[in-house]
Amino acid sequence: MRPTALLLALPLLTGSAQAAMKYEPHRWAMCPEGPVFAFQRDDLGRREDRATAPADVSANVFDVREQTVYRLEGEVELSRADQWLGAQHLRYDHETGRFLAEGEVAYQDADVLFSADRIDGDLGADRTDLQSVQYQLRSVRGNGRAERVEHVGQSSRLDQFSFTTCDPSDQRWVLKATEAELDHAEGVGRARDIRLKVGDLTLAWLPYATFPIDDRRRTGLLYPRIGYDSRNGIDYSQPFYWNLAPNYDATLTPRILGRRGLMLGAEFRYLGERSQGLFEGDYLPDDRLRDRDRGSLSWQHVTQIDRSWQARADINQVSDNRYYEDFGDSLAATSTTMLGSSAGVYGRGSGWTASLAAESWDLVDPLIDDRFEPFRRLPRGRFDLERSAALNLVYGLRSELVAFDHDELPGATRVDLYPYLSLPILRSAWFLRPEIGLRHTRYRLDNEFGAGFPDRDPTRSTPILSIDAGLFFDRSTTYFGRSATHTLEPRLFYLRVPYEDQSDIPVFDSRELTFSMAQRSRSTRFAGADRKSDANPLAAVVTSRLIEDDSGRERLSASVGQIRYFDDLRVQLPGVPVDARSGSAYVGELSFAANDTWTFSAGQQWDPETDRTQLSALRAQARLGNGRLFNASYRYRAGAIEQVDASLVLPIRERLRWVGRWNYSLRDRSSIEAFAGIEWEDCCIAWRVLGRHYVRNREGERSNALYFELELKGLGSFGRRTDDLLQRAILGYTR
Repeated sequence: MRPTALLLALPLLTGSAQAAMKYEPHRWAMCPEGPVFAFQRDDLGRREDRATAPADVSANVFDVREQTVYRLEGEVELSRADQWLGAQHLRYDHETGRFLAEGEVAYQDADVLFSADRIDGDLGADRTDLQSVQYQLRSVRGNGRAERVEHVGQSSRLDQFSFTTCDPSDQRWVLKATEAELDHAEGVGRARDIRLKVGDLTLAWLPYATFPIDDRRRTGLLYPRIGYDSRNGIDYSQPFYWNLAPNYDATLTPRILGRRGLMLGAEFRYLGERSQGLFEGDYLPDDRLRDRDRGSLSWQHVTQIDRSWQARADINQVSDNRYYEDFGDSLAATSTTMLGSSAGVYGRGSGWTASLAAESWDLVDPLIDDRFEPFRRLPRGRFDLERSAALNLVYGLRSELVAFDHDELPGATRVDLYPYLSLPILRSAWFLRPEIGLRHTRYRLDNEFGAGFPDRDPTRSTPILSIDAGLFFDRSTTYFGRSATHTLEPRLFYLRVPYEDQSDIPVFDSRELTFSMAQRSRSTRFAGADRKSDANPLAAVVTSRLIEDDSGRERLSASVGQIRYFDDLRVQLPGVPVDARSGSAYVGELSFAANDTWTFSAGQQWDPETDRTQLSALRAQARLGNGRLFNASYRYRAGAIEQVDASLVLPIRERLRWVGRWNYSLRDRSSIEAFAGIEWEDCCIAWRVLGRHYVRNREGERSNALYFELELKGLGSFGRRTDDLLQRAILGYTR
C-alpha cells in the first residue's frame, strides 16, 4: 500500500550524535537497563532486507472513500524489515505525496527510536517535519530532544536540540544548541548558541561550531589536556585536527609548559594502497630551564612490497639525553637509556625469513659515556632457513652479515653462519630432538685496531651438538571438588660445544644473557656472535601442571630446574674470569590460581655455591568482587634491586573509589613512584583527581604532579588523561 512509502523517509535526522563514541557495553555498565520508550519492539526484521521485505499496514479503521486520500485511524502500524511506525491517525494523499501522522507518533529502526507529537511531510519534495521530538540512538549510546526537526533532501534543521549519553531521567550532562543544521551529503553539522552543561553549570559556550555527523573526518579542535607538575609547571595542550585528504591527516598540538615555554607538537598520518606510516615530532624553542632548543622526531613506516616482502622504517631522534627525563610521563620513558632506529626490507615465506636493514642507537642517558654507545649496524643482513626432508630429517641455516660502525671506536665486518641438521621424534608421551651443526664466524677488522688484535681476519668454527628430550605423564584428579588433569613433565637438555680461544676477536654486540629458566635450552650464554660459549652441561627441568577439565584453564604450574656443568666455562667476555662452578643456580617458577579471585606467582633463583638467593620475584593479585582489586609484588636481584610494589582499587561507595600505588625501593630506602587519587563514576560522567610523586631520572631527582580529568562519556574528556598511567601502574585496572 502506498502509505508505506513513508517508511523510506524516516531514517533519522540525528546523525550529529552518530559520531559519538562507539558502543562499548562495559562503559555503560552503571546505566539503568531497559528501554527508554515503552513502544520499543524486539520482533522486527533486519536492515539488510529493506529493499525486498514486504510492507505490512494495520489500523482499526481504513477510510478510502476519497479517491486520492487514505485515512487510517486507531492503532495505526506500518512495518517493513527493521522499520516500524506507529500512530493514532495517519492521512496520506498518494497523488500529491503529502502525509500527516498524529497522536502518539512513534518510530523504530536498527539505528534509532523516536516519538513525536506529529509528523507531516511531502514525499515528492522529500520533506519531513516533526514536532516535539524525543529520540534514542541504538547503534551508539545517546538520546535527546528537539522542538522541531525539518528534513529536506540531504539536509536537516533542528530547533532547540539537545544530546546526551546519560539516562533521560538523570541527565548529568547535556549538549544543547538553539539551532542546528545537518548536511548529510557532506557529513557535517553546524550549530549556533551551543552550551555544554554539567548539572546546572554551563561548562562551555560557543556562539557557532561545525562538527561531523558521520564517520568522515573533519578539521577542528579536539579536547584539551591540562595538568600540573613541579618540573614543568602548568601543562596545557590544545590539539587541532587537520583533515588534509581521505588518505592522510595531521594533528597540530600547541603545548604550554609554564616553566619552559611553548612547545609545538605535530602528528602526520598517511595511508596508501600498499603503504602506511606516521610522523610525530615536538619542538620547544629556547627551553627556559635548559637554555637550549629541545625536540623529538619519529617516523614509523610500512610498505607491503608483495606477499612475502615488506619495507619498514622506525626512526627515532631526540635533541638531547635529558629529553625523556623532562618530558616523559612514565617510569618506562624516564628510564630509557638507548633510543633505537632501523630501516630495511623484511621477507618471510614457507620455511624462511630474510632481512636487510640498517640499525643504529643513540644514548639518551646522561650517566653513560658516549664511548659505550652500541655499534651501528650498517647494514645487517639475515637469512634463516628450515626445511623438512625425508625420514623426518630437518635441515636449516641461520646466517648473518653485518658491518659495524662507531664514531669513536674502530669497526668491522662479520659473517656468521650456522648450518644444522635435526631429527625430531615427537610422540604423545615423549619427544626427542637431536641437533648437530657448525657455527662459522669470520671477521674483517678495520685497520684502526691496535697491536692487541694482530689478525685482521680472525675466524672461528665450532661444532655444536644438542639433545633435547622430555616425557609427559598425566592423570585424572580432582581439586576442590572439580575434575582436572594433573601432569608431570620431566625434560633434559644436553649441549656440547668444544672450547676455542676467542681472545683475538673484539666484542661488538655480544653480552651475557641474563640467567633464567629459558637458559636450559639455549645453545649459548651470549647474545651476538662475538662470543660462542664452550659448553658441556646437562640441564634438567621438571614441570607439573593442574589443568581444569571444564574450562581448560591452567590452575597450577610449577617448575624447578638446574644446569650441571661438566667442564669449566672458559669463554668469557673481556675482563671476566673463568667460571669454575659445577652447577648453575636452582631455578623455580610457580603460578597458582585457586579460583577467579586469587592468583599468585613466584620465581626464585638460589645459588648452592654461595648459599644465596640471586633473584626472587613474588606477585599476588586479589579480585574481591564489587570492583575491589589489590596487587602486591616483591622483586629482588642480588646487588641491583630490592623493591616492593602495591596497588589497589577500593570502592568507597557505589560510584566512588580510591586508586593508588606505592613502589618502594628497600635498597635505597625511598619511594620510586607513589600516587593516590579518587575517581567518581556514573552512567555517563566520571571525574578523577590524582596526586603523584615519582623519580624522574637515574640521578634520583623527584617530581610531583597533579592530574585532574573530567570524562563525559560518549563526548570526550577534559584535563590530563589518566588512563595510560592507571593501566600501566595497576595490573588489572579497567575503567
